[in-house]
Amino acid sequence: MPVSSPLRKLPARYAGVVMPFLLSVMMTFIVSAISTLRVLGFGLDFLRAWPGNWALSWVIAFPTLLLVLPLVRRLTAAMVEAPAGR
Repeated sequence: MPVSSPLRKLPARYAGVVMPFLLSVMMTFIVSAISTLRVLGFGLDFLRAWPGNWALSWVIAFPTLLLVLPLVRRLTAAMVEAPAGR
């Protein structure tokens, strides 16, 4: 029996924004943590600097993803065979 979620899903038309949004949040979270950790080491300075570093990197990454995703899809299609039946 399927488990129902208390949260309603967004309509499918939002997938093109939700996917880059989630990808940019996760990637910038990890990459900013690694780069901040390399510069400052783990400690209070890291904990103070990381949220600002993450926010700045996300503000740049999300719109960039929205702009380059169509190009990336075309490049991928040029490099990878289409599934059978398409």
